[in-house]
Amino acid sequence: MRRLWLIFAQAVTVSVAALFVVMTLKPDWLGGKPQPAVVALQEAAAPATADARKVASYADAAKKALPSVVHIYTSKEVKAPRHPFADDPVFRYFFGDRFGGPQRQSGLGSGVIVSADGYILTNNHVVENMDEIEVATNDGRRLRARIVGLDPETDLAVLQVKADSKLPAVTFAPTESLRVGDVVLAIGNPFGVGQTVTHGIVSALGRTQLGINTFENFIQTDAAINPGNSGGALTDSEGNLVGVNTAIYSRTGTSLGIGFAIPVSIARSVMEQIIKNGTVTRGWIGVEAQEITPELAESFKLPATEGAIIAGVLRGSPADRAGIRPGDVLVAVGGKPVKDPQGMLELIAGLTPGTSAPFRLRREAKELDVAVNIGKRPPMQRNGE
Repeated sequence: MRRLWLIFAQAVTVSVAALFVVMTLKPDWLGGKPQPAVVALQEAAAPATADARKVASYADAAKKALPSVVHIYTSKEVKAPRHPFADDPVFRYFFGDRFGGPQRQSGLGSGVIVSADGYILTNNHVVENMDEIEVATNDGRRLRARIVGLDPETDLAVLQVKADSKLPAVTFAPTESLRVGDVVLAIGNPFGVGQTVTHGIVSALGRTQLGINTFENFIQTDAAINPGNSGGALTDSEGNLVGVNTAIYSRTGTSLGIGFAIPVSIARSVMEQIIKNGTVTRGWIGVEAQEITPELAESFKLPATEGAIIAGVLRGSPADRAGIRPGDVLVAVGGKPVKDPQGMLELIAGLTPGTSAPFRLRREAKELDVAVNIGKRPPMQRNGE
């Protein structure tokens, strides 16, 4: 009897354990409703084939874009400080004039061929104030280049070279086609080692207020960009130009995975103006604006922080003649809302000098519209100019 009871107890234990396993892993076998998940999750479908797991190659994109990217070598004459013993005849006998004569300072960068007849897009800081500019193409040719025009406020420049045959021009990607997370390739001449391709993703779009240029709307990427890459191409995964590599954020001078490129929409607009007119013309009204912080909004009793507070008005400027005063809040330019001072600057710059445009202001809790005759933005003044 005792043995029979032991067999019965073991059978019950095994049955309960089996029931627990089935209820936990396969509850539908018991005919009951499946238990709802604790959290609703989205699960990716399994790849249809093993090929879907493979990392894509960007060899075709690189092959397409590489011929259009050039190396730029620059130099200029600089005056060396005069040695205190330069007039000593004994010193001059042993050392000659090597410490007092002019010397040449060299630099390097990259550029992108944008037309078959020799126009090249690069950064302003690569070629500004340089006496000699030489371009080395992907096929080994070295060509003298001339500056067509410069735009320091976007850090862009256009060069032109004369070649015996047509040059391989880059293909421009459609504007606004880039998304955060897209793969991009950075092509240039880092540290002068030769043409180099690095890859990464688009980390962010529309980066502003970095203090790099007057007009900023950068593409941020983690593709390695180093000294010598400036002016080179940032392409999409198909080898089409999406930006011009310009700057990096770094404490060491080398890439830390935070690089910035000028988007092709801005580069193309500036390039076309320079080729057509030799310069870039922008609108100007002569005001200084300040960002509306929550504290200022409360102090001025403003309903929102959007817009720009006019901090100063240049006497005799278009804004002064139109009646704009310090303390006014600019809320719209040409019918387009003003988000912040940077947005205001870009909207005004896009207006055509010599035309009239409507400006909406908020003054003492009231909104009013004024017509402003747009002036021409003065050239950017460098330090010491």
